[in-house]
Amino acid sequence: MITLGSSPSKKLTKVDAIIVVVLIIIAGVVLTKAGYINLPGLKEPEPTETEEPEPIIQIPTPPTSIGSEYAGFLRAVSPEDEGSHYDKLLIGREWWYFGAVLNGEDCELQGWTVSISFNHMAAGDLIGTLKPDVLVLTLNGPNGEEYGGLINKERGLGIISKPTLQAKTPGVSIKYEKSWAEGLMPEWQVHAEDDDIDKNHDIIVDLHYFAPSDPLWTIGERAFQKSESLIASYVFLGCEVTGTIEIDGRIYVVSGTGHHEHSWSPGVVTRGLIGGWDWCYIAFDNGWNLYFTNYYPTPQYFSTKISQSNPLATLILTTDNGITFTALDDIEFQITKSDERIFPFVKMPAEFSLSAKPSILQPFLTPYKIELELSIISKNTCEKVWKVPTYMGMKVGMSSIEGKISWTDRKEGNQEVELIGTGTIWSMRALV
Repeated sequence: MITLGSSPSKKLTKVDAIIVVVLIIIAGVVLTKAGYINLPGLKEPEPTETEEPEPIIQIPTPPTSIGSEYAGFLRAVSPEDEGSHYDKLLIGREWWYFGAVLNGEDCELQGWTVSISFNHMAAGDLIGTLKPDVLVLTLNGPNGEEYGGLINKERGLGIISKPTLQAKTPGVSIKYEKSWAEGLMPEWQVHAEDDDIDKNHDIIVDLHYFAPSDPLWTIGERAFQKSESLIASYVFLGCEVTGTIEIDGRIYVVSGTGHHEHSWSPGVVTRGLIGGWDWCYIAFDNGWNLYFTNYYPTPQYFSTKISQSNPLATLILTTDNGITFTALDDIEFQITKSDERIFPFVKMPAEFSLSAKPSILQPFLTPYKIELELSIISKNTCEKVWKVPTYMGMKVGMSSIEGKISWTDRKEGNQEVELIGTGTIWSMRALV
C-alpha cells in the first residue's frame, strides 16, 4: 500500500542534494588550501623570518713550536715510564700529580680547583721528620672556599712495616692509605680521601682523567733513554676530567680540564741545589691551557729577588689541549707581592709577573716576535709549614690570571689575544 506524499523519488533527490553540497564544500576547502582559490578578505600567511645564526668569532692562534703537531717517539711514554722508579738505587724522589680546573658546563662546583699529588720525597727533603711520604689533596673555590691540605707520614722499613706510599710498574699504580691512582695512558682513575688532612671536613674525590693528546717531556732526553733516565718529567695537558667530589656527606658532579704530571730525580739533587719552586697550570676562558714551572737555586733570599731569564723555567702554551703547543724559552718571572715571612729572609709568594718570548735558540719562532705577559695571583690556597729542623713551606691551591699574548704574522699582520683564566698553583720555599 502506497501512502500519498511519500514518493521514493523525492527522498532520493534530497540525499543526492546533500551529497553534492558536501562534495562541493570539501572540494572548495582542498582548492583553497592548495592555493587555487583565494577567498575574499583572507590574507595569505606572511612568511616567518628565520633568525640568522650569530657569526662565530675565530680567535687567532699563535705560531706553534716546530714539530709540535707530531706525536711520534719524541712525545710518547711507555707503561714503564708511567710506573715507579724510586726503587732504583740512584732515584730518590718521584711524584705523580693530578690537577684540574672545574669549568665544565654542567659542573656543580663551577670555578673550583682540585690538586692531588702522591709524593715519594728524597730522604733529605723533609729534614728531621722521618716522614717523607706526602699526600696532597686540596679543594679551593672562587669565593674563598678552602678544603684539604698536605700531610706527610712514615715510610717504614719495608720488611717490618710497609711504606705509606706504595707504587708499582708498569702503568700508574699508586696507593697512599685509602687514596690511590690507577691507569695507563690515556686514561687514569684517581681516588683521594683526606682522612686526617683536614680536621674540620670530610672529603672524598673520585675523578676520571682522559688525555686527548700525547704528553710533553719537559725534563730529560726521552727519545732514547726511556725509563733509564735519572731525572725526567712529562706532562699531559688539556685532560678531560669528570667525576664526583663529596664534601661533608654531600656529593657534587664535576667536570673540567686538567693535567697529569709525572717526574723523578736522583737523591743527589738536594735542597742545597734546588730549594724552591713556583708551579702553575692555567685553564684560560677561551679554551687554551698553559703550563709553567720555575725552580730556584739556593739561597732563596737572592734567587727569588733577581729578575733574569731562568734556564730552570719551563713554559708551554697549547690552544688545542696539547695536540700542538708553543714553548717559549726566554722567560722572566718576578714575585711582585709576598705573604708574611715564614722563616728568616723567606716569604711565601702571593703575586707574580710573568713574561716570555722565544729565545735565540728558537729560530723558527723568533721571526713572529711572540710576547706573552701574565699577572698571576694566588687567590685561595692551603698552606703547610714545617718548622725546626725542616724549615720548609708549601702552598697549594687556586690562582687567577690576566694578561695577553701578541705576535706578528706575515699574512694577518699584528695579532693580540686577551687572556683571562683560573689555575692551580704550587709554591715551595725552604730556608736553605
